[in-house]
Amino acid sequence: MIKDAVQFIREVRTEALKVTWPSKKEVSTTTVVVFIMIAIMSVILLAADFLISNGIQAILDLGK
Repeated sequence: MIKDAVQFIREVRTEALKVTWPSKKEVSTTTVVVFIMIAIMSVILLAADFLISNGIQAILDLGK
């Protein structure tokens, strides 16, 4: 059992060395892009929520 665990750890280490890790510049660039996309999607969802809410409210007010 211990042999299997040691072998597994060796294989994980070998595979981890094969990974192409991103540079600091790539990480910071993609982080900024993610935050920008979050802001854009937040505005879009806020607008959609506002429009749907007002639309439903207008429909409900028709019955009064």
